[in-house]
Amino acid sequence: MSPHLLISAIGIVAVVAAAPAHAETTADALVRQASQDVLETAKTDPAIQAGDLKAIVALVDSKVMPHVNFEVMTRSAVGPQWRGASAEQRARLQAEFKSLLVRVYAGALTQVADRTVEITRTLPVQGSTQVVVQSEVRGKGEPIKLDYRLDKFDGGWKIIDVNVGGIWLVTSYRSQFAQELAAGGIDGLIAKLAERNAKAASNRS
Repeated sequence: MSPHLLISAIGIVAVVAAAPAHAETTADALVRQASQDVLETAKTDPAIQAGDLKAIVALVDSKVMPHVNFEVMTRSAVGPQWRGASAEQRARLQAEFKSLLVRVYAGALTQVADRTVEITRTLPVQGSTQVVVQSEVRGKGEPIKLDYRLDKFDGGWKIIDVNVGGIWLVTSYRSQFAQELAAGGIDGLIAKLAERNAKAASNRS
C-alpha cells in the first residue's frame, strides 16, 4: 500500500465513521465528531490492534460503509463507460469497489495509534450542494493535509471523494480503471477487481 493511499484511508475512516443521524449536522461537525469516535475505537480495540481482519472489517462495515455514497464514487471512478453498463454490471462494480476500499481501510486501521485529525476549514463548492472539509492528520513528523468532498443525499452528508497530496482518490482510481476498461471493457474491469480482491483475501487468511 502506498504512503499516500494509506494516509487517504486513515482520513476517510476518520471522516465517515458513525455520526449523528439528524439532518442539521453540518459537514465539518460530522467530521469533527466522527474522527474521534473511529480513531479511539481503532486505538483501543485489542482485536483491531492485533490485526484481526474480521474485527477490522466489522468495524469498517458498521461505521464507515453506510456513510459512503458508493454509487457516486464508483460512477466517478469508472467514468463515461458507466453509462453503458447494465444494472448487473453496475452492482458488481460497486461490490468489488467496496471490497477494494474495505481492504484499504482495514490496512489503515492497524496504524493509527499515534495520529489525530484536526479540522482546519470548510469551503463550499461553487454551483453545487457539495462542500470540501479541510483537515490535517497529525502525529509524528509534519502534519498531512487532507481534503474531503461531501454532498447531501436524502438530507444527510456523505463522502464522495478525498484529496491527499493534491490528488483526489477517485481521480486516482479512475486513472487505474481506465487502463483496465481500455483492455477489457466493463467485464474486464470487474474481473480484474475481483481477482485483486480475492488475492488480497487469500493473503490475509
